Order: sequence, then C-alpha cells, then structure tokens
Amino acid sequence: MRQAARFEPWFGMEQEFTLIDLDSRPYAWPGNGFIPARVSCGVGLNKIYGRDVSICHHKACLYAGIKVFGTNAEALPSQWEFQVGPCEGIEMGDHLWMSRYILHRVCEDFGLVASLDVVPVKSIHVTSGCHVNFSTKEMRSEGGLRYIEDAIEKLSKRHHQHLQVYDPRQGRDNMSRLISHSTTSSFTHFSSAVAERNVSVRIPGLVSRRGCGYLEDRRPASNCDPYTVTAALIETCLLDSLEQEEETRVTTEL
Repeated sequence: MRQAARFEPWFGMEQEFTLIDLDSRPYAWPGNGFIPARVSCGVGLNKIYGRDVSICHHKACLYAGIKVFGTNAEALPSQWEFQVGPCEGIEMGDHLWMSRYILHRVCEDFGLVASLDVVPVKSIHVTSGCHVNFSTKEMRSEGGLRYIEDAIEKLSKRHHQHLQVYDPRQGRDNMSRLISHSTTSSFTHFSSAVAERNVSVRIPGLVSRRGCGYLEDRRPASNCDPYTVTAALIETCLLDSLEQEEETRVTTEL
C-alpha cells in the first residue's frame, strides 16, 4: 500500500452475512422445512427478518468510527449486507475487520450468530459475497474510464491467482459459490461487462455514462480476508505499472 500511495487507491467492500439461530437454522425461518420466498431489499415482517440487528450494528459501527456507508436486506429472509468505505489503502482491511467484530458482538445481544458462510443454506443456491469496489485518483478523474478498462484487462490475466486469495480456503469456497448463477460469475472463466451482475468484474452503469469512477470486483467471498483481497488488487493493477515505469526510467538513463 505504501508503494501504491501516489495512486490514492480507494476501496469499498460490501459484506453479506446471514443471521443464524442457535439451532443452526436461518433466523425466524419456520421449523417445518418451509423455505421462505427470496426477495432482495424487501420490507415487511413477512418478507425479511432481523432488521433490528442490522440497524443496531450500523449505529454501533458509526459510534465506533467505522466508515460504514449503508445497509440493505439481501435475497434470503435473514440475509443482510452492509457496506464499508470509501477507505484508502490499508485502512480498508482495518475497518471491515472491526465491523465484523462489532457484528458478532451485536448478535450476541440478540442471541444470534452472524454467519459468513458463502452458501448459508445448502438446499438452495443463494450465496454470500463481499464485492469490492476499487478506484485510483486517475480512475476517478475525467477520462478515467480508460484506466478502469486497463485495470480490468490486467485482472483478466490473473483470474486464478486472485481466486486463490479471495476466500480463506484457496478458492475452494468460491468454487461452490461462483457457478454462473444469475448473480454470480464463472469460477473457471473471467468475464466483465457494464451493469451486469453475473460477471467477474463489472463497470457500474453510472460509471460508464460519466466516463470515470470505479470498478466492482464481484469475486471475493463473504469470508474473505480484506487485507489479501486489497493487496491482490494493488499488486495486479498498480504495482506492475510501477515496475514498468522503473524499467523505463532505468533504460532511459542508460
């Protein structure tokens, strides 16, 4: 991160999690085997469970000085997401890791467990991830789209290396999550597009229209280590450029 400091790298991470009862069932799900309907960003007690936990966690993070940005209900009842960022450099890992700690402490008060399992309910394929939004000073500036596209090209060449550090089991967790579903990409093949969900890396629609902004790497798993994820992005997208610049400088001097 110190080597890449002049690029002013910003990160934002979207942490998904599932609330689990002490009997290892998703919170408030009926015990007769019935599976509630999926509804993203739902409202109403018959649609989502655990909003009070999510709100308490959000307020606790704000009180603690965590750069928490937002929260929303996810695809399954009792599945939630919160966003942390923008954070510059190493502080991304610091803030996300502390926000997870606070989440577990808040859940203790509710008699619940926060699961970061990538497939929280094995009988249905709804997954949990930790998408990372990434930008540099050049990407955020006018005309930055070309820097975003350059970074995506570099990421495409190191797809498998990134997957090895995007979950704590060297890719085995993501192998069960990234199955080219409606909201997940392929584990074996890299893909990118504008405003698409089932791709490895996407350019948000607003970024494409403005011509600058950030990219979203949708591959990191919900249980990822934010330090290794952000380090991998820095190494692939920025440090290779620094090495090339240094080689060019030395060649010129010679």
